[in-house]
Amino acid sequence: MRQRLRIRVPALRFAHAALVLILLGGCESTGLRNYNHTAATLGFSALELSGDRFRHRVYANSAAVQARSPARPLHVYIDGDGIPWRGTGRPALDPTARNPLLLRLMARDHGPAVYMGRPCYLGVYDARQCHPWIWTHGRYSEPVVNSMVAAVRAAAARYGARDLVLIGFSGGGSLAMLMAARLEEVTEVVTLAANLDLRAWTAEHGYSPLHGSLDPAQLAPLPTRVRQRHWVGADDRQVPPDVVRQGLMGQPGAQLEIIPGFDHTCCWEAAWPGLLEREMPLIPRQPPAG
Repeated sequence: MRQRLRIRVPALRFAHAALVLILLGGCESTGLRNYNHTAATLGFSALELSGDRFRHRVYANSAAVQARSPARPLHVYIDGDGIPWRGTGRPALDPTARNPLLLRLMARDHGPAVYMGRPCYLGVYDARQCHPWIWTHGRYSEPVVNSMVAAVRAAAARYGARDLVLIGFSGGGSLAMLMAARLEEVTEVVTLAANLDLRAWTAEHGYSPLHGSLDPAQLAPLPTRVRQRHWVGADDRQVPPDVVRQGLMGQPGAQLEIIPGFDHTCCWEAAWPGLLEREMPLIPRQPPAG
């Protein structure tokens, strides 16, 4: 989820990066190799689904592929922002993360589950649509959210799921909240270390405002039928706990737990099976003023 300091990136630089992406479209990046290797090792199936204007790489576990039954909700894993920037003011040519943490979390989930790739990540380049703005300032924009929603609906239809649980890590947690507001099939949202208040998060780090992105903190409350569970590490410096707490102040039904000893990436993998089954307290409310 790296972001750089307040630097205005010239349009020409974005255009150059977009051109390089076109040329790299047939190549397999380091990030994609890591994800493909990990998915194959874990026995996941790989495919592509169409969203709205974008294509999405998807990995599905055997429970999703074999069940094709609406009896259990489909767990949809949404990854973080990866590597949006590669230097001072320079957008990355490929934003795919190097660490496939969410695939390893999904391997510890015994229910039907899919990993839903974000637009232009994991080697899925659409020349006209994949402008670097999509994974920098516009990473939570209307086009991104709309395409993720459409792709998740396609996955639900493919695997026969009536109910959905959105599970988002880091920036993927912000997307999960934004998507849940548009998907009536969602029964639960789960986030890990998610920057749920973009204004507070960018201010905390001195980052440029994400102009064009939607802020989960500005969402109307999700319907009460949607259960919300949110976790953040007490030692997380990338997404401090206060950012998560502030982002949930407008969500009366949200549950939040701050876990001692955890940071942004440690120790979600080992704890994940237990967290999936864990009951949580309601988010602490701030006392009324005066």
